[in-house]
Amino acid sequence: MHPLSHPLFLQYIIHFNDEKDYFECHEVGEEYWKQIAPKDKMHPLTGWIQLAVGMYHWRRSNYPGALRSLIRAKPKLAEPGIWTEGFDHPQLMQLLTESIQGVTNREPFVHRDLPLVPGELVQAVEEQKQHYLAPELDEHFLMHKHRLRDRTEIIALRQQKKRRNL
Repeated sequence: MHPLSHPLFLQYIIHFNDEKDYFECHEVGEEYWKQIAPKDKMHPLTGWIQLAVGMYHWRRSNYPGALRSLIRAKPKLAEPGIWTEGFDHPQLMQLLTESIQGVTNREPFVHRDLPLVPGELVQAVEEQKQHYLAPELDEHFLMHKHRLRDRTEIIALRQQKKRRNL
């Protein structure tokens, strides 16, 4: 299987382009990264994660956080290769460059779709959408999702880890 055809990466694209839910992009991207390249912070998949994090911060007007994430993403996605196949690479780099410039200038947030090229990746995304029920999310929730989501599971895991370390 091509790495970008992995269900988690296909979810990343759907969350990014269709839902504009960058927080979920981070979540599924990180889950995928932990499966294939844990601890490799220079892996191209971390560039995709950082792109989503940058967009999340920009939408919240956290310009320093957005700039830091977008700048870190750019070199990891700069070289065309297996991790950018199925995307219009010059347009992807333009998306990053324009986003970095917009954040630097403290411009209001602007969503830009990931530039997919017609072909296998687009087809895989469309097939994935057929098996996925998109949630109804309002702009306020998307903007503040890290604070508003249900954290019960996360808190329980942290407490469990804490008890093991005692």
